Amino acid sequence: MPSSYDLLLRQGRLLRPNGDLNTVDIGITAGTIAAIAPHLDASAPLELEVEGQLISPPFVESHIHLDSALTAGEPRWNESGTLFEGIEIWRERKQDLSLDDVKRRALETLKQQAMQGVLYVRSHADVSEANLMALQGLLEVREAVKDWITLQVIAFPQDGIYGGPQNEELLEEALKLGADGVGGIPHYELTREDGVRSVQRIFELAQQYDRLIDIHCDEIDDDQSRFLEVVAACAIRTGMGPRVSASHTTAFGSYNNAYALKLLGFLRRTQINFIANPLINITLQGRTDTYPKRRGLTRVKELWQQGMNVSLGHDCVQDPWYSLGTGNMLDVAFMLIHVAQMTGMSEMNACYDMITWNGAKTLHLGETYGIEVGKPANLIVLDACNRYDALRRRATVRYVISRGNLIASTETPQMKWQPLTS
Repeated sequence: MPSSYDLLLRQGRLLRPNGDLNTVDIGITAGTIAAIAPHLDASAPLELEVEGQLISPPFVESHIHLDSALTAGEPRWNESGTLFEGIEIWRERKQDLSLDDVKRRALETLKQQAMQGVLYVRSHADVSEANLMALQGLLEVREAVKDWITLQVIAFPQDGIYGGPQNEELLEEALKLGADGVGGIPHYELTREDGVRSVQRIFELAQQYDRLIDIHCDEIDDDQSRFLEVVAACAIRTGMGPRVSASHTTAFGSYNNAYALKLLGFLRRTQINFIANPLINITLQGRTDTYPKRRGLTRVKELWQQGMNVSLGHDCVQDPWYSLGTGNMLDVAFMLIHVAQMTGMSEMNACYDMITWNGAKTLHLGETYGIEVGKPANLIVLDACNRYDALRRRATVRYVISRGNLIASTETPQMKWQPLTS
């Protein structure tokens, strides 16, 4: 082992993929993890005394809309709190988009996420407007941030592939311009038949251009919205399952159990990825219910129990659909624990994995993700001793290391008890 490194982390608790924790030193050289050992007899220009805090792979944001981030209240607030009023507000707001506007807000949001330990992000870009402004802005941001964060851009026809005369053509043009994946919204197409046709077209385009797939699927409370079965059928027939993601699938939570169990059997054959967005799902869904009121979340626990890959996203950060949010993935996992009633220890640990390793699988990152010798030095240090502790307290991310560089650090807040005096 070398006697010196560019960066050394001292005596942190390294979280392994199987959940094991080992106290180690980590040596980083030229942006790569060079050594991991109980103790490294070496030095570095920058040494971080981790002192038993948790060393974890970075968080993965599996689903966000950076083109609409930070626009809450513009041009008006979503007073009904519904998905459809949000779509109408965004249709108004996006008429005023400029390249600088999209890039500024996206970059600000990415910095906010990175400072909280997120180094991998998948964003959808609305491609329903003829100028493709949102897509172009995010593609330029993807290039601008590539040295410190990995950004995937999904071409997303917000108004449906067949909801406008040019939308199908615009979607294909977005792929030609360099979008990483093709998206869709079958439940928002004009008819059930158009929805089925849109899913089939998405798979055709993904195969033609060799791209990933991420479909907004059944993001509605209607128990008759069943496009997930169409996605499953296409995945089985094409063999593309691991490259396919079904986002939201909130109607799955409203299906009767007889149908849901049949569907689960089909889904096990597909190897597709599921992305839940607990903060927005619990907010948008169930708006038309009185009581009992549905939770509006897909069957996360059941999918996890069946061995399906489930990861998590914010979906929205301060936009027409969700006026809250800070970009902190621990908030997302914390909400999931409650809404999905995943409070067993193995279940809470699984929720943490959904914002780390599972997210990496969804984004199809392959062998580049994780903390192992020879891999890119992307890791975070949390003021926590294990996954449960990190989730319970939404622990401060003390250090964020990207490509071997310390890009953010945060002091842990210190609370001091002031005893009463007479």
